[in-house]
Order: sequence, then C-alpha cells, then structure tokens
Amino acid sequence: MKKRIMIVGSTQSGKTTLANALNHCSRALKKTQDVIYGDNAIDTPGAYIENAAMYKYLIATAQTASHVLILVDQSRPQEIYPPNFAKIFTCPVLGVVTKLDIAPENAGICIRQLKRIGIFEPYFRISLRDNTGVEALEKHLLGK
Repeated sequence: MKKRIMIVGSTQSGKTTLANALNHCSRALKKTQDVIYGDNAIDTPGAYIENAAMYKYLIATAQTASHVLILVDQSRPQEIYPPNFAKIFTCPVLGVVTKLDIAPENAGICIRQLKRIGIFEPYFRISLRDNTGVEALEKHLLGK
C-alpha cells in the first residue's frame, strides 16, 4: 500500500488547498466531510481535530501515512491542539504554518504552538496564495 502524507488542521486552515498542491490536482474547495485520499496526500476534516472524540479517526488514518502535517493558521492561531498531541502518531510529524502572508505579527505564536504540540524543527512556513514554501515542503516530504 502506498504511504501518503496526512494533513491535520482546523477548519479553513488550508488543508484542502495544500492537499491539492501535493496531489497536483484542483479538487473543489468545499468543506471536507470525509477523509479524502489523493495520490500523495490525505485530506482530513477539520472537525476531526476540533472535537476530541474524533481523535481516534486521525490516529487510525495515520496508520496509512508516511508523515503527518500539523497545520497552524497564522491568520488565526487558535489553540485547538492539546499539549504533546504530535506524540500520538507513530510516523514523523511536521509543523506547517499556513497563510504566512497574513498577520505576520502572529508568527511567534504559531511557532510556540508547534513546540507545545510536541513538534520539532524544521517548521515549514507556507502561503497557498502564491505557493511560497510549498516546493521546499514537498522536497522534504517526497524527495523531489
């Protein structure tokens, strides 16, 4: 079975847009209700991280993943992840700050969140508006 990159984040943090970029496709941007498997990435619903009762679905889905990307939205850095959340996964976990072009004053908050979640550097800072940082992330993940 092919291992894919699982993307976790709050609603409207850029999960589907990032999945589209990693999958090299353009699936419609609408609320993701179910787990969507693409060629390279797994798009998960925001509800899975926003409701602790749904964590079990993230853990189960991660069994088929090569990596887990934890997204923190710089435009609205909400504390939705519990401390050391990254430690529930058995595969490597990477921290991704999305929307780096919005609210740059929140950059430090986002990095502190990733550390509290239990993710170590390198952190990837991306903008899906112009794909800033996506190539570096993809190269790190897929070796391209």
